[in-house]
Amino acid sequence: MSRYFPEESECGHHTVFGSTAIRTFAGEHVQLSFVTAPPHGVIDWHSHPNEQTGVVIRGKATFDIGDETKVLGPGEFFTIPGGVRHRVVVLDEAFQAIDAFFPVREEYR
Repeated sequence: MSRYFPEESECGHHTVFGSTAIRTFAGEHVQLSFVTAPPHGVIDWHSHPNEQTGVVIRGKATFDIGDETKVLGPGEFFTIPGGVRHRVVVLDEAFQAIDAFFPVREEYR
């Protein structure tokens, strides 16, 4: 076990909203999440107290954040303040993104 290079087995592995896989790893103050969702997958409306920011790696999805909507693709960033309702609807191809959370979401360790 490395102090600086976590192995796959040390990560959190979860399935959320029925079909979205997330792999997470947290440091002391921030948590990263690698998200994989199938074509037409939906990360339905929800909110959490944690600030969330991320970047799309693959595919396109419609992001509804608060009262704004935008289709994002690879290389595009998003940010979601804590407590703001949001959802993501994946378009026609598989989707991947990397999210960062502050503070750490303990339920996803």
